Amino acid sequence: MAALNVGLIGCGGIARQVHIEVLTRLPNVELVALAEPDPQRRDWASRRAPTSLAFTGYEELLQVPNLDAVVICLPNALHAEATVAALQRGKHVYLEKPLATSLDEARCVLAAWRRAGVVGMIGFNFRSSWLYQTARRHLQANTLGELVGARSIFSTPARPLPAWKQTRRSGGGVLLDLASHHVDLVSYVFGQDVRAVFASLRSQRSEGDSAVLQLWLADGLPVQSLYSLNAVDEDRIEIYGLAGKLAVSRYPSLGVEITRPTDNFRLVHVKRLWRGVQSLRHSPRWLSKLRAPGHEPSYGTALARFVAAARARQPASPDFEDGYRSLAVVEAAEESARTGRIVSVADFADAAYPR
Repeated sequence: MAALNVGLIGCGGIARQVHIEVLTRLPNVELVALAEPDPQRRDWASRRAPTSLAFTGYEELLQVPNLDAVVICLPNALHAEATVAALQRGKHVYLEKPLATSLDEARCVLAAWRRAGVVGMIGFNFRSSWLYQTARRHLQANTLGELVGARSIFSTPARPLPAWKQTRRSGGGVLLDLASHHVDLVSYVFGQDVRAVFASLRSQRSEGDSAVLQLWLADGLPVQSLYSLNAVDEDRIEIYGLAGKLAVSRYPSLGVEITRPTDNFRLVHVKRLWRGVQSLRHSPRWLSKLRAPGHEPSYGTALARFVAAARARQPASPDFEDGYRSLAVVEAAEESARTGRIVSVADFADAAYPR
């Protein structure tokens, strides 16, 4: 089977940290074209991928002969129009989240994707992490017994933001940036959709840069989440059940941590320290994290899955419908923050999960 000819649309931060490195390393992939309007970024990308054609806009890139697929890493407000353009030309698309900046735009993407009949994969790469796959298996195996609730935090330190990330109108804000990842991850790990949301937003350095969400899943399970662009690097999920607690902290963890109700606190602390020592000495996963682009192996795993699906013309997960579901929760959260009430996701997003 021939290699997949891929074009990269957008050579900003995430593309420079992750996608160019991954696409130039993956087998069965030829990175044949780049599109980036900024000349410095375009020149940098061309040096990293010297055999690729370089263009200022995605319209030119989409006309490259024998182009099979595109990876889109543009500012959020451009996601929908670039994706629709690629789908109309019959290209497989890997789109960094979010799917769009509004549900109206997202519906246009879904309609174009269904007409095209190609692979459409959304960049919720955390689904490809062994940590969250292991957590999902524990819940499927009922390791924690009847569930009580869950909580999560996803935050980053305060950093200079490009202009487009500073206002919601241009696609910024913590809900699209960080919360969209966890909304999808919660649905994936628990195997069910978010039913309702109550939210509060705070603007300190930019519009909507911190948020607190109370989610209710389809079976009524509550999930509390904090998201911020102004704190520290932290990405953690804790799940509580009658038979114990499961915790995953994406940055330091090399596996899930299970705590039982009968565990002695001091013994738990000693075991945690010992696991840390053992992992440093023996686990190859530390090396995989250190060597991976962006120090996150799931980026490469997700893109490899996309390539395999596109070459085989088989469905890929998470797909654009998963992106739509996450965006529906984001918009419901924004409505909740505006009105101060609990918002039903299905009621707020009319035809929230169109078929």
